[in-house]
Amino acid sequence: MDGPLAATVADGGHPFYPLGVSIPGYAANTMSALVLVLIFAAGCGAIFVPTWLVASRARRDISRCELLVTFWFVLCGFIHLFFEDAMIRYFSYHHLDMASKMDLFGQLWKEYSLSDSRYMTRDPFVVCMETITAVFWGPLSFFCAYAVVARHPLRHPVQLIVSLGQLYGDVLYYAICLFNEHVYGIAYSRPERFYYWAYFVLCNAFWIAIPLLLMAQSLRESAAAFARGPRANGSVKKSQ
Repeated sequence: MDGPLAATVADGGHPFYPLGVSIPGYAANTMSALVLVLIFAAGCGAIFVPTWLVASRARRDISRCELLVTFWFVLCGFIHLFFEDAMIRYFSYHHLDMASKMDLFGQLWKEYSLSDSRYMTRDPFVVCMETITAVFWGPLSFFCAYAVVARHPLRHPVQLIVSLGQLYGDVLYYAICLFNEHVYGIAYSRPERFYYWAYFVLCNAFWIAIPLLLMAQSLRESAAAFARGPRANGSVKKSQ
């Protein structure tokens, strides 16, 4: 740790904003930001190879678009169900000393919390939002991945529900943070641009852009299916 973070911690405090927020028991990470980011990226990337093998063997005619959607939902499932569920267990079982945790999940969340200290202060919205995400969108993301490969008839209804839930949670996540900053002057992110733009903005923007595309796809496919229904019924009546 170096620069302003080291100076803050050396003064006996912590590096999180807003200045003066109470985070008792804080212990500085022993792994650098680069190492933590590489570990997280490697963990996410590692799931793509088995996903590709399973999907391509289950459906040899799977399209590139369907494969990308499968990758997305498997990634969402792992992040929501395992990574965010681990965070919830931290809140549930380690809420009094979360800032002192030195295992991998603890250090990952302390690194990300430099862009949003609400994860260190047990903010009610963050706890509730992440709980819903882990309990509902995690398992349903895995189902969506299966439904894409298996051409399950529930693929688009569930894809629409999951994507809307992800979009809604992410919009509220941004909106509440920005509201507090602009109305009450409470900034949860450190002033360095990297933490705000790379962690807070970029890392969460995927759950706005991609769900919007998937919602549009599901709405288009659902509308087309309903449009085919009357035509099919009309053809049957004429043949009779």
